[in-house]
Amino acid sequence: METRIHNATIVLSQGDITEQDVDAIVNAANKRLAGGGGVDGAIHRAGGPAIMEECRKIGGCPTGTAVITTGGNLPANYVIHTVGPVYRNGTSGEPELLKNAYLNSLKLADQHNVKTIAFPSISTGAYGYPLKDAAKIALSAVKDYIKTETNIKKIYFVLFSSRDFEVYRETLSMLMSK
Repeated sequence: METRIHNATIVLSQGDITEQDVDAIVNAANKRLAGGGGVDGAIHRAGGPAIMEECRKIGGCPTGTAVITTGGNLPANYVIHTVGPVYRNGTSGEPELLKNAYLNSLKLADQHNVKTIAFPSISTGAYGYPLKDAAKIALSAVKDYIKTETNIKKIYFVLFSSRDFEVYRETLSMLMSK
């Protein structure tokens, strides 16, 4: 599914983010940038040791912020590591932190002249963020950001499961009808 907004396009697809031929992919990282499970582990495995080497030099990444490394052996030139919030109750600052994870990733992408970027669904795996709420925050943040001055032309959301894809598709349709 593709939707054009301002001078950019949002593309939703189901698949493996490590296989995306884009300028940058976004990693749903942990604060220590130590690799891990889920998308984080998959990116580190597919990208090879160069990514971890740069992560060690950086040292860490607070929740809601983003850092950038090489793409290593990935088709992408860069990996933007961002840390989404662990979901507690939705009233402990999680929505703002999740929004900032997306916005700071986009700002960092712009600083590195990234034209195409792929996101996973941040915080919805082990961090427990409710998928519908996370999709609305993610898509709203991206939609608002691409209305500003940006060099980014295509923003992909690469969803691992058909359920995730369907929730994002429904959410994007709802946001575009407003």
